[in-house]
Amino acid sequence: MKWLSFSLSLALCEAWAPSKSFLSSPRQRNTRVYQDKSDYNVVFRPSTNEDSFDSLKLGTARVHRYSDPDSGLDDSEYIMWYHGRDPKLGEDNSLPPLSTGRIGRATSRNGLIWERDEEGSVDVDKEGVSLGLNTESWWGFDTAHVGLGQVLLPMMSPSIRSEGGVYIMYYMGGSFEETKIKEYLEPEKMDMVPDEAVLKGMKLKIGTAISQDGVTWGRVEGDDPSGACMVPKEDDETLVKNEKGELLEVPQELYCGWPEVVVNPVTEKEGDEATKDPSRDNFFMYYSTMLKDTKEKAIACGASYSGFAWSKRGIVLKPSGPLDGAGCARCNVIKKASLNADGLWEEGANGWIMFYEGVSSEDGKHRILAAESDDLKSWNKLGLALDVGQGDDAWDMKGVGSPHVIRLDDGFFRMYYTGEGVDGETAIGVAKSVDLVNWEREQAEVRFAFE
Repeated sequence: MKWLSFSLSLALCEAWAPSKSFLSSPRQRNTRVYQDKSDYNVVFRPSTNEDSFDSLKLGTARVHRYSDPDSGLDDSEYIMWYHGRDPKLGEDNSLPPLSTGRIGRATSRNGLIWERDEEGSVDVDKEGVSLGLNTESWWGFDTAHVGLGQVLLPMMSPSIRSEGGVYIMYYMGGSFEETKIKEYLEPEKMDMVPDEAVLKGMKLKIGTAISQDGVTWGRVEGDDPSGACMVPKEDDETLVKNEKGELLEVPQELYCGWPEVVVNPVTEKEGDEATKDPSRDNFFMYYSTMLKDTKEKAIACGASYSGFAWSKRGIVLKPSGPLDGAGCARCNVIKKASLNADGLWEEGANGWIMFYEGVSSEDGKHRILAAESDDLKSWNKLGLALDVGQGDDAWDMKGVGSPHVIRLDDGFFRMYYTGEGVDGETAIGVAKSVDLVNWEREQAEVRFAFE
């Protein structure tokens, strides 16, 4: 069914179509972080254990760093959550050709050399998994595959603080519900697939899970009957009112995925009591969607008082130029900041940067682009942030995406991203910047050839 993978790549703007052939290659069975001059910035690859949940593909690395600023020792610990897929999941080509499957966890002392959590949670459907398939609720939105969106750290928001300091994971999932592939194709491409061609798990929805240790997770039932907290808008009423009575344009959607959730900080003018106002948007969610009418891949926004119940706010980024003319997706939003005289990070009163994945309308490749905002509502595009690798031997020459940026103590920002090579292999790489504008691939680790 070659038409299936090809047509879905067109529909999803998906550069990460799985390649099963690499599983048997000696290079994958003997994976090293640094293998040759072209992949010096790779920090994480699919597992070499073919039974592992992430032995085929992986993606959407979300990294958080813990450290004690009052300690004189380097006690930093990095934790990465990510999703991955094994060859057996969807081997009948019934699921979308994505890297989603189950969610795992890895740890590091420096953010460059990582160790997988081989045990995972005690109550999941596969070993080494933190959040697996929903096997308890057959009607759930996340029974066929799940993918990571974002993890909020303890003590990062009013609601988490009041709950005693738990992690909140925002993730997406698909069920075994079938939808016609033609629903995701532009009219001129519909002839590429038969009328009866269907796909399972493509009607993505967003859910939440909580954890006290970041390892074992419990799902939180959302308002939707499927358990999701954010679902595609299906009714034809495009003008909706928010909690403040304002009319917003919210178009129909085919899926909701890759959620990025940001805490909306309280300003001095608002005062601490503002967070208790139920009409205040304490959280913003940015998610990837496809518009039903135009088949555009865009980034939409939702808002919430609690972080669990959400309302839609419309589209914030749409395709508009050659770099993202074929789609916008998978974003990460961070606050602008700089080091002060004491060597500590200091955030400005306003200013946010969104790094997102843009699909070129010229060569079809995925690149990481940037946009900025002062209010988390209106966004202005800035252009290219990180290009694909140069040369046919570059491990990420086919596409880069799913960015996630953290701050380092030396005044640099580090970006974790997913890359794909010409042979279909995926990995997680790193890049560094001092100004959030100019990015260079970062040396991950030096290994000698005889190792």
